[in-house]
Amino acid sequence: MLRKILLPSILITLSWGFWVSPDFKVISAGVAIFLFGMLSLETGFKVFTGGTLEKILAKATNKRWKSLTFGIVSTSIMQSSSLVSVITISFLSAGLIGLYEGVGIIFGANLGTTTGAWLIAGFGLKVKISAYAMPILVFGTLLIFQNSKTLKGIGYVLAGLGFLFLGIHYMKEGFEAFKDTLDLTQFSVSGLKGLMIYTAIGLFATVVMQSSHATLVLTITALASGQISYDNALALAIGANIGTTVTAIIGSLSSNEQGKRLAVAHLIFNLVTGFVAITFLSQILQLVDLISSKVGIEDDDFTLKLAVFHTIFNLLGVLIMIPVMRRMVDFLQRLIPVKTPSRLKPRFLHEATISYADTATEAVRNETLHMWDNTIDIISHGLRLPREEILSGKSDLKKLTNDFPVKDSFDIDRYYELKVKSLYGEIIRYISQATFGWELEQSGEIHWLRRANQNMVDAIKDVKHLQKNLAKYTISSNSVIKDQYNVLRIQIAQLVKSLELIRTAESDAIPSLMIDQLKLESDTQYTLQNKVINEMIQGKQITADMAISLMNDKAYVYDMSRKLIEMGQTIFIKHNKDLSEAEKTVQLDDSEIKEIHDQHQSVNEEIKNGA
Repeated sequence: MLRKILLPSILITLSWGFWVSPDFKVISAGVAIFLFGMLSLETGFKVFTGGTLEKILAKATNKRWKSLTFGIVSTSIMQSSSLVSVITISFLSAGLIGLYEGVGIIFGANLGTTTGAWLIAGFGLKVKISAYAMPILVFGTLLIFQNSKTLKGIGYVLAGLGFLFLGIHYMKEGFEAFKDTLDLTQFSVSGLKGLMIYTAIGLFATVVMQSSHATLVLTITALASGQISYDNALALAIGANIGTTVTAIIGSLSSNEQGKRLAVAHLIFNLVTGFVAITFLSQILQLVDLISSKVGIEDDDFTLKLAVFHTIFNLLGVLIMIPVMRRMVDFLQRLIPVKTPSRLKPRFLHEATISYADTATEAVRNETLHMWDNTIDIISHGLRLPREEILSGKSDLKKLTNDFPVKDSFDIDRYYELKVKSLYGEIIRYISQATFGWELEQSGEIHWLRRANQNMVDAIKDVKHLQKNLAKYTISSNSVIKDQYNVLRIQIAQLVKSLELIRTAESDAIPSLMIDQLKLESDTQYTLQNKVINEMIQGKQITADMAISLMNDKAYVYDMSRKLIEMGQTIFIKHNKDLSEAEKTVQLDDSEIKEIHDQHQSVNEEIKNGA
């Protein structure tokens, strides 16, 4: 209801302001251009979040000081604490970082956002900033029209900067002209009353514009032109700081419990910071005056003193909250407990299709593909590798495994119970009802589909067996065993990616040959890894316990590979009867694959001996 009223009210107010004052139009246009610049800047940086930022995020948050530093630096570069907050929430929800690390990033982001006030007060108001805006906009727009994704991203960043500069220019010009027709200082309110009123105004403005930077720029430009008092500007800055949490809260609505916890942490931090700033305002202002005199800021340079104030009260917030970070994380976990997700329901199994053999078979096939999607999710989580990165085909899997070590175990049992077991049970129930009275052909296909689902269940169990040692050895100080376990992760990830390629292969492809290739690679890898383990034992590169663990886990990977390959052969190939028949003429059976494998081994041995 409030949302329905808010937008029309804002539109009516703006229309009235445009009618009354041309200078108000200039200021409003400046705000609009600035906000558009923020959006462009975020669009540009999002281009580079398809891997680079994620990897940095994973590496830069394993210690408290690192997460704080990452929040400060990333926000200073992007000039958007909102974007950093939303990105952090998304990766927290994906399980790539922990809540403690996420809270550290948010704290750092609040401190990093203070650099914007310094840039505006120290640079944006001291020079003719529009002179820089024009060429930046030209170059940015030119790059946006390029085909390269990277160039487009750079173009949006440049265009964003250009619009930011241009927006600041128009706001500055508007307030300069505005003071000749209307003196806004007559609306100045002093004392505690003024502090509360203008804090509320700053909060409201930030909520409406979804940018504390925009509110801060508006405040600084108004202060520079003498349109608002210094005291009221301080209150607006405090309100803007509190209001910026709204973006994080909105971003958390579609996230899981971890994302919601982080949004609440952001809110708590900014409320505490705002409370401290209001309660100890006089003491903070004394500190501002002291620091300003030490660094050469003039007594009447209120814009720079506002930047000093903005930095100090955010720094105080960080210093106050850091000692209680762990307790706050515990509190948030109690406040927002993990909800048991609902059991996954089938998408394609309907009672109406049971009576018809062809439609029922297709329903089971589609549901099996649904099962495969969930299997990929669980496997990628179990390996602690982003699904998108595995399937993109662009990622360097070796680098990816180094960037994302398995720090802890993913709760496979819980997600298997809710997302796979329930679906598998529904598929079995449907098949048991539908197969009665069917012709042999359909019944045979259903049998293989049932087996394909069983293979996926078994593969998930194999990943579960791997988890303990993955978490132990991918962070081991022994680089040899660490590399070997990352090899196992790469092997599984590569297999999943290859199966997806087969799944999405064009109609003129011959997927069965790709399946044969996967079988051959699986056998070859198994044999080579046995030799490598023997060599590592002989070279005393790993301990006996490490060797036993690696041999067992290598067997799990091999078993899982064969099951997933068999599953792929069933659901990715046999969907087209005509194609299937053609493929059968060139498809190799297991004995033929073994024969080829043995021949390869024999040739390799001859080459080795000859050398």
